[in-house]
Amino acid sequence: MNGSSQSLHIGIDAHAVGTGLAGNETYIANLVEALAALDTPHRFTLYVTKKAAVERFRNRWPHVAVRRTLPHSPLVRIPVTLAVELRRHRVDLLHVQFTAPPFAPCPVVTTIHDLAFEHIPETFKRRSFLQLRLTVRRTARRAAHIITPSEFSRQDVIKTYRIAPERISVTPEAAAAHFAPVEDGRMIERTKQRYGINGDYILAVGSIQPRKNLPRLIRAYASLRRKRPEGNLPQLVFVGKQAWLYAETLRALGESEVKNQTLLTGYVPEEDLPALYSGALCFVYPSYFEGFGLPPLEAMACGAAVITGNRTSLPEVVGDAALTVNPFDEEELAAAIGKLIDDENLRALLQRKGVERAAQFSWRQTAQLTLAAYEQAAKGTQKYER
Repeated sequence: MNGSSQSLHIGIDAHAVGTGLAGNETYIANLVEALAALDTPHRFTLYVTKKAAVERFRNRWPHVAVRRTLPHSPLVRIPVTLAVELRRHRVDLLHVQFTAPPFAPCPVVTTIHDLAFEHIPETFKRRSFLQLRLTVRRTARRAAHIITPSEFSRQDVIKTYRIAPERISVTPEAAAAHFAPVEDGRMIERTKQRYGINGDYILAVGSIQPRKNLPRLIRAYASLRRKRPEGNLPQLVFVGKQAWLYAETLRALGESEVKNQTLLTGYVPEEDLPALYSGALCFVYPSYFEGFGLPPLEAMACGAAVITGNRTSLPEVVGDAALTVNPFDEEELAAAIGKLIDDENLRALLQRKGVERAAQFSWRQTAQLTLAAYEQAAKGTQKYER
């Protein structure tokens, strides 16, 4: 096995690129770009499934190869086609998100963003929950090294899976470089018009699924409107595709008296997000379980005043640059939104602190920390099983 002073051939499972899978896609796409930009002796092979991923990565860097491993379905791709590919064309190390082939012929580094499926299984489809619980636990115990995006997730993996602390590294994520305040008011207005947004708006970004906690946000917004009969409440805008178990959110909206003041844009291309973040009166992210929580960081990088939940990794990400609230307390959430609507000075303070906070994170640093984890994993060839 190669040591850290020698060149490694590193395989990266990048199947999420081109899928619109929100966090997983954002993570691996930005990591690949940042790794490729580092001055390193190592070479990389990316395993992708989508044509868009092939087009994005192929022939861009001399030390990065792209191989398409089909089908996209993980039930076939992970145990069969990816495993066969790894045997045919050997690599020194494989990096996956969550789940590795059960009999990988090389050491594995796995990124485990969070263990929400272990703690709140009711927020997943039954098949997904059972599959994750089986495969992630096994991958974690056999992995040469584990990466998490936050200290919260690191401690959770240590406790839940009884993994030795030295086998887990934290590599925080970051807002990509194009997330920055949009100063051009005309661009913001054009983007708003594209999605049917009128006037001031409160923005929420993320896929529609249970732990994003959107029904409570809808009820908090309705509560605020009832207390403001003059009707000057900004529009509530949800950006994100319907992911899974989204019926409760749609039902909460359908039954609410604020359904006509609430807009669901569906999926929005990433290039439109900076203008939407920059134009928002405030950004609200009431999720109650996150391994990192990238949207609040993106919003802060674009100069938005942020409200987020005070659970799991979120306080670690936002520091003192956002208002943090109990995500299960609708009145507390409503009060925080009301405070930002009314207090221009507080908004300006959070906008400034948010930009400063977001600047402390970079994908280059993430790539450097990830490379260190690869090199550490490559030093020891033993497989872990408990």
